[in-house]
Amino acid sequence: MAVDSRYADDPDTDAAFSRLAALSDGPARERLRGDIICAWLPMAHRLAARYRHRGETLEDLRQIAAVGLVNAVDRFDPAVGRGFAPFAVPTITGEIKRHFRDRLWSVHVPRRVQDFRNVVRLATAELAASGLSPTSARIAEHTGLSEDQVRQGCEAMHGFTALSLEARMTDDEGVPLGERLAGEDHRFDLVLDREAARSGILRLADREKRVLYLRFFAGMTQSAIAAELGVSQMHVSRLIAESCRLVRETAAR
Repeated sequence: MAVDSRYADDPDTDAAFSRLAALSDGPARERLRGDIICAWLPMAHRLAARYRHRGETLEDLRQIAAVGLVNAVDRFDPAVGRGFAPFAVPTITGEIKRHFRDRLWSVHVPRRVQDFRNVVRLATAELAASGLSPTSARIAEHTGLSEDQVRQGCEAMHGFTALSLEARMTDDEGVPLGERLAGEDHRFDLVLDREAARSGILRLADREKRVLYLRFFAGMTQSAIAAELGVSQMHVSRLIAESCRLVRETAAR
């Protein structure tokens, strides 16, 4: 739907645009260009105000709209016979929409996936209004996208804003989101120790390796190891102590 920005107080700058087109680059042209931009700033600010409460300050939106207005003034050709307002409105609103699309996503989403998101969102609303369930297959048929593209568009709907790890989840007694994510794996603390011990273990005889495996990995007691190997528990104790000493000495080198 076209956006109509025409107000009773919109400036009449037709003559000014005609003079601007006839002037060559220089101070006089720059002054006239600046006067035209200032005259149309209220219209740009009105358009910016329509996008407030979307995660951006009104002041920033006004600056973005002003950029769109400058572009519109520079590109407008009065010889075409079309008023400036109908030309400027889509230019300014397009600048604002590009800002939202490219700058305000919490998670980086490729442009084509953002486009899928817009198509999927519109199709979902249209199907729901028709009383149809917006399944992936139905959205794909409705839009001409593949089901994989529909899936990407659906996922992108959650990328515009990100939840804080402190956000309370309503479906789990208000537990913060961070507490529902994976916890700390303390086994990572052992990685360096295991790597340091690795070279020493490789130097042990097969029997000593087996004794250490049964004791520290299989969790067997010294008595159980002694029974399996057919030796005394005292001998197993000496094997473990000597093997650990060799491993520590090798790791310390």
